[in-house]
Amino acid sequence: MEIGIDSFASAMYGSNSLSGVDAMEQLLDRIAFADEVGLDVFGIGEHHRKEFLDSATAVILAAAASRTKRIRLSSAVTVLSAADPVRVFQNYATLDLISKGRAELVVGRGSSVEAYPLFGFSLKDYDALFKEKLELLLQIRDQEFVTWSGKFRAPLDHLPVYPRPLQAKLPVWLGVGGTPESFIRAGALGLPLMVAVIGGETHRFRPLVDLYREAGLAAGFTKEELKVGLHSPGFVGETTEQAVADYYPGYAELWTKIGRERGWPAVTRSQFDALTGPKGVLAVGSPEQVAEKLVRHSEALGGINRFTFQMDNAGLTHSQLMNAIEWIGTKVIPLVKKATGL
Repeated sequence: MEIGIDSFASAMYGSNSLSGVDAMEQLLDRIAFADEVGLDVFGIGEHHRKEFLDSATAVILAAAASRTKRIRLSSAVTVLSAADPVRVFQNYATLDLISKGRAELVVGRGSSVEAYPLFGFSLKDYDALFKEKLELLLQIRDQEFVTWSGKFRAPLDHLPVYPRPLQAKLPVWLGVGGTPESFIRAGALGLPLMVAVIGGETHRFRPLVDLYREAGLAAGFTKEELKVGLHSPGFVGETTEQAVADYYPGYAELWTKIGRERGWPAVTRSQFDALTGPKGVLAVGSPEQVAEKLVRHSEALGGINRFTFQMDNAGLTHSQLMNAIEWIGTKVIPLVKKATGL
């Protein structure tokens, strides 16, 4: 199992707001440190909101590429529906050259929808936009010269798209939430699947992951090609008690705020305790407890190939995040490898 971190480049630590310069410098320091202590992947999301600095994801990842040597660098996710697939491919092909073959894409429709009006798209075309643009992106990835036509973009008539990446096939993961159609689409295309589970119990997603694998096998792909990743909130501390004490206040504040926007009830401590329990999705605790949780996540979903923590939106300081990265690299990853025999 590969283990890494996804970040939204938050500029907010609790009630304190960092300057954009300081927040970006600290983020790049964390990515470099993650590379140093052995994490496998670092992803940057895409939002277009004041509290996040991740609107130009590929630029951040390119800066990180110059400071790292081994860690894979990914979007998490690219809101493909509101982007131009040609430009997306060019940006990540360029990143692949800068990083010497470490670039990846996780593409999706986006759970935060501010990109649609910003770039002149309608939410009524939410799924149609993604379907069409994913088709074009994959064609560009697989063919140097592209002939294509669709509804939302000007056609391409045997036009080349450059640069080409160092990797023979730039990895493109499909980021999904909870709709069966999205899981089936990923399987039918043979794309690796990144499942965002932010609440509830992980095992409840097993039927959807099974749909993905069934669709992929029916389309002629092998089990090895049908990779599954899991993205969830989490945090690692020296002890479980310390991890919870550090993480819970900011987590409750954030998700209560999001709840007001989306019509959810406020977060309670009993809910949080359930989510950090054996079957709950949150991977919060000591290195030993978190490693056990990741192994259970994998078993619940029939095996996962990648897990990424979402840590930096819970009011945690740079120092706390750096400590968590060190625990993940030096403790969690070895424990998971020992437990899984990999």
